[in-house]
Amino acid sequence: MTHQESIIVHTDGGCKGNPGPGGWAYVMRFGKRYRECSGADPATTNNKMELTAVIMALSFLLERIEAVSRPREDGKTVPSAWTKAPIIIFTDSMYVKNGISSWLVEWKKRGWKTAAKKPVMNQELWQRLDALCQRLNPRFEWVEGHAGNPDNERCDTLVGLAIKELTRANTAF
Repeated sequence: MTHQESIIVHTDGGCKGNPGPGGWAYVMRFGKRYRECSGADPATTNNKMELTAVIMALSFLLERIEAVSRPREDGKTVPSAWTKAPIIIFTDSMYVKNGISSWLVEWKKRGWKTAAKKPVMNQELWQRLDALCQRLNPRFEWVEGHAGNPDNERCDTLVGLAIKELTRANTAF
């Protein structure tokens, strides 16, 4: 399976201060299709924004897949090729990559406790991400941030713009 036949998603999140105002973004590609989306939160953390970016991308995909897969009036469903395409998430966050690929299974076994028996930080976001992953089965790949990957760089720019817009809106009178 080539990347051309997959839905490719780059995600990023960040904060101005940690905690502080933050932003998230994703860039999604499938063949010639392209989508980008971003948002912001006035009081958050880097890790929450990294998780939110992935959650928002997968939520969008699940919503679209479910809409396309609903039976028509004649009772038939005609899913598009993209609804069956593998999903690859590229993240520059080792927190997201390690969390989803190794920590999550152990957290769930321990009742959402860390190895140190402390509550998992951002548990509600991890639970949402876990539920989406159960439905969509994406593959996660780490990509080095600020290393020239165009879609990762675009996400970083969108995060910065979302934070700038948020802080501008909060200081306007």
